[in-house]
Amino acid sequence: MAGDETHPDQGVRVNAVLPGGIDTPMVQRFSALNPDLMDQTAAAHPISRIARPEEIANAIVWLLSDAASFAVGSPLVIDGGYITR
Repeated sequence: MAGDETHPDQGVRVNAVLPGGIDTPMVQRFSALNPDLMDQTAAAHPISRIARPEEIANAIVWLLSDAASFAVGSPLVIDGGYITR
């Protein structure tokens, strides 16, 4: 496990961000080829939408901040409830 290999006493922490679907230019390009794709992807998430890139970025900023100084070896699931399906 990555958390076992970290050295938080030396300021090194390892965590993981596990995002769900994200509205990116690549997703938009695929959606242009298949107009139902965005709706299908959104419907797969209990929150009924996919993430904006800044929503995932904000979680990463938090992990990098002093506010997350006790988070070590943690998977941070940011998937609009997808994992609960």
